[in-house]
Amino acid sequence: MLTETLQRLADSRGGVLGVEPGLVISPDESWTRAEELLREPYTLLGRLVDDTAARWNAPRHVGAALFWKTYSYWHTLPMALGWALDGRVPIMRLADTWFKESGAGVTIAATRVRWDAGAAAISGALEESQRPLVEAIGALAKVGERTLWGSTAEAIAHPLTSIVPGDYMRLLHELGRPVDGLIEPAGDDYFRRTCCLWITLPGVEPCGSCCVLLPPRRAR
Repeated sequence: MLTETLQRLADSRGGVLGVEPGLVISPDESWTRAEELLREPYTLLGRLVDDTAARWNAPRHVGAALFWKTYSYWHTLPMALGWALDGRVPIMRLADTWFKESGAGVTIAATRVRWDAGAAAISGALEESQRPLVEAIGALAKVGERTLWGSTAEAIAHPLTSIVPGDYMRLLHELGRPVDGLIEPAGDDYFRRTCCLWITLPGVEPCGSCCVLLPPRRAR
């Protein structure tokens, strides 16, 4: 069910999707192991951060936050959708995950996927596959981990409000830290409680979920 949903999503976007609809690939030279992002002194990660910063004429820490917003969205989306569709959650272990630069920013896939169920499986995947990257980006570009985890939290809320209906607040609560408490529900939509830093760029409009748009009566 999940892969069919991802294929329909890819078709609706002209093939531009940040995750392979089938999830599993046999990587060629266009793909890079995600583990390479963690190879010190973080040369590859630094290049991707700097390329993102250059694309938006942004400071390095903003480029880092925006790169992570893209990567974490596409890594998290299949798990959130699987949870909402039929409870089957695809787990891409860090050692099995590959990525390539694409029209979606990055596209993510794995050489193998383990199917699991429940919030505990997603929480474990975030700890195993995302926390090391969050820590590396924070060390590399001096951007707060709460800011970065806010993008992961939004990667759970957004697909469950725009692609497949799902109780994202329940899922976030079941996941617990570090993502619980970073999203504020607002009717059929939501606001972030942390900023992805897009709003710091000159001449841009805030994201629709930006914390700066939180009505004063709802602000914390």
